[in-house]
Amino acid sequence: MPGALRLRLQASLVRAWTRRGLIAGLLWPASLLFQMVVWLRRQLYAAGIFQTQSVDALVIVVGNVVAGGAGKTPTVIALVQHLQAQGRIVGVISRGYGRDGTTCIEVQSDSPPHIVGDEPLLIRRATNAPVFVGQTRHEAATALLARHPATEIIVCDDGLQHYSLYRDLEICVFDDRGCGNGWCLPAGPLREHWPRHTVARVGQHPARLLTLHTGSDPAFAGYTAHRSLAPSVVRRDGATVPLSAFNAPDARPLAAIAGIAQPESFFSMLRARDLPLDQTIALPDHYHFDSLPPSIDEGYDIICTEKDAAKLWSIAPRAWAVPLVFQPEAAFFTAVDTAVAERLAAKLSSAHGHKTA
Repeated sequence: MPGALRLRLQASLVRAWTRRGLIAGLLWPASLLFQMVVWLRRQLYAAGIFQTQSVDALVIVVGNVVAGGAGKTPTVIALVQHLQAQGRIVGVISRGYGRDGTTCIEVQSDSPPHIVGDEPLLIRRATNAPVFVGQTRHEAATALLARHPATEIIVCDDGLQHYSLYRDLEICVFDDRGCGNGWCLPAGPLREHWPRHTVARVGQHPARLLTLHTGSDPAFAGYTAHRSLAPSVVRRDGATVPLSAFNAPDARPLAAIAGIAQPESFFSMLRARDLPLDQTIALPDHYHFDSLPPSIDEGYDIICTEKDAAKLWSIAPRAWAVPLVFQPEAAFFTAVDTAVAERLAAKLSSAHGHKTA
């Protein structure tokens, strides 16, 4: 499907998901079938008919229940950096959505983004933690532990509804969309009914659930995180300039490019910093940029997200990437630390032959 048409269809669905209008109502019967499949699948895991696989590490899954990006990757980065600061040995796994191929591989700082995925590459560069991508999350976790056996904690980027990998802690991320109209796909944005009647049980321990809101809704019942654009931008050659430089009287025309789930959110953040955007180019999430002309930056300064930069720099090396400053509230990390300490203690007790909770 051409990128422009795909974006228009996505925008139409996002608008329909904000309320229970005509389009959502027509799709509601299909959402009942979707909910039934989700419920049945969870019951099959809970009954042990579908098997859940565990690994010799504590597993934290960071995901969402709303279709589209809500801030999972920034949450993973902030979580890993926090755990590292606590002295924990942490690794990250992902399926590497949008990458070419299915080979299980360790992500390096110079890995091609089309081989390992743009988000795993960003996580690796931001945290320097070992990151593995694989066709299944259990395959990636097993490979990570084989290469880095001292790893205590594995953070799974996405996978909240994929119960084949045992998890000790779940972190569900929301943005300003909240739960939309409250209906499941395709009539609404939800991948599962929310709020859950019980936490996800995947055959063993009931995973503890934390919710994190990356938007500005003061009524949200959960922990919150503040996100903003960094004060400086970076180019492929390592050069940096203040973000405010693009608002100078002698600045070149500015074009913003975003191949993320919600491009308009990036453009809005730039406009909120009083940047004069002469052109905005919204592209599908995980876009490879290979169809853009090499002359895309002629006459313009190009500005993009960190996630897009690794791919865009191959055709526009003068483009500027804007890092995202992502700051969850302190109480969120306190809750994470408590849950991690409890589950690590339980796992240690179990390893010594004692009964766990």
